[in-house]
Amino acid sequence: MNESPLEEAGPSRPVIESSWARSRRHGVRADAVPRLVRSPIDEESGLIRAADPVLGRTQNELEGLPAALLLADRSARVLDTRFTDVPFSDALADIGIAPGVLVEEEQIGTNGVGTSLETGQELFIRGSEHFLRAFDPFSCYGHPVVHPVTRRVEGVVNVACLAGAEHPLLPSLIRHVVKEIQDRLRQDSPLGQRRLLAAFQAAARHRGRAVVALGPGLVLANPPALDLLQPADHPAIQACADAVGPVRERTHRLVLASGWPVELTCTPVEGADGVLVVIVPQRGSRRDGARTEAAAQWPLLVVGEPGSGRTTEARRAAGAGAVTLDCAAVVLRGETSWAGALGALLDGEGPAVVLENIEFLSERLTMLLAKSLPGARRSIVMTSTPGGHLEGVHAPLVGVCATRQDLLPLRRRRHEIPRLAQEMLSETSAFGRVRLTTETLRLLAAQPWPGNLAELRRAVHGLAQIRTAGDILPSDLPVSHRDRPSPASPFRQAEREVIIAAIEAANGNRREAARALGVSRSTLYNRMRALRIH
Repeated sequence: MNESPLEEAGPSRPVIESSWARSRRHGVRADAVPRLVRSPIDEESGLIRAADPVLGRTQNELEGLPAALLLADRSARVLDTRFTDVPFSDALADIGIAPGVLVEEEQIGTNGVGTSLETGQELFIRGSEHFLRAFDPFSCYGHPVVHPVTRRVEGVVNVACLAGAEHPLLPSLIRHVVKEIQDRLRQDSPLGQRRLLAAFQAAARHRGRAVVALGPGLVLANPPALDLLQPADHPAIQACADAVGPVRERTHRLVLASGWPVELTCTPVEGADGVLVVIVPQRGSRRDGARTEAAAQWPLLVVGEPGSGRTTEARRAAGAGAVTLDCAAVVLRGETSWAGALGALLDGEGPAVVLENIEFLSERLTMLLAKSLPGARRSIVMTSTPGGHLEGVHAPLVGVCATRQDLLPLRRRRHEIPRLAQEMLSETSAFGRVRLTTETLRLLAAQPWPGNLAELRRAVHGLAQIRTAGDILPSDLPVSHRDRPSPASPFRQAEREVIIAAIEAANGNRREAARALGVSRSTLYNRMRALRIH
């Protein structure tokens, strides 16, 4: 089979080689025709406001040189194009370059915008170094625009010219353009960010105090916090901050990636869309903040949603050698046979017994078990889903339990997700060869995870199969998990919690939940879709 000329030539610089490898991995074909779809852009974005006058002046300065100026946001979406030559404008338009199109590496391979964003550095790409042959006639120079306050990449300025006609001063000119845009971004920094910065500076004056400030696109940390935190801790800190209400501070206990327990005090900053986090290390040995052993008071009831770790927690509490009897087996074995097996276990001596899924027990079996438990010669641990059945048909079992342990669903303990995800990665054969990047952990922590720990474990193990070496990037996540859900208003957060609580109380019956809330089923389904409740 003959190789294409592009494949024969190949990239020459390491940065281009890496970009070509990523392009191939994303399934981009070198001989493909760019199919770029336009979508609306926010004309009032801060980046466009800051860049507009700078790009206009630069366009005039480049007069006489066939070139194009492109401004793109951090997602590689083109926001603005400026041309100094009509034929050059037509040439780029013919291949689909226009405001609103995505030019990321995943879509069109190596290019001045997407590759500059991927590498986080300024980059010059000669004509044949583009991955798509359609871009061979052009050379381009891309330079990231970094917000001077948040230190986050806001986008890229890219200048394109004809291959072989590159002006030697173009890099210097674009660096100057980017600096001007960054200066204008500083001047346009919202009042809320300045208030958050002032609150951070005031809190950080206390010597030795570890302080972090988090806002939209803004992360500030003083030296004590940087010494204490590792990259893997950042998503957990963000998840704690996300749980803070608009007027109340909250305290969380967290075990850092280093193993040291800390206490986080998260306080909303008045007049700013941000949270101040004070981190206080706790006394004692590492992992002191981990879950303590359950009190040995029997019978024990463990309540949690499917996938929340009920079985794991029950077996941990029961100890080695515990015997498990699944109440769901009643459906297959029949009540008489199942009751006989239960009686044989409870009458004899031996290790603890774990009774899984008591929600499957009928009223008759529930009463039988409730009468048998006080005289049982073994320690008993029961597991159950939450819901109204615990106050109804299965209330007698709840009443005879000495201890009840309720496991929070994963969506209500997002700060634990980064640690849990890394522990789950360690269970795979790829552990040690791959790692979850900070941004990937942040996205995982932001997801709703209706399947709780079981769903998270499946996702992490799936990622380890896809990526067997190197960093697991956000682009490796399933499409449904690549975006961070938009932060909801306090009202929408409260509405979401009320609906979830009603569904839990109705044991998952949405008709009953709608009746309890006083709304129709269609209204409940509409609100669930709007609030991303699965």
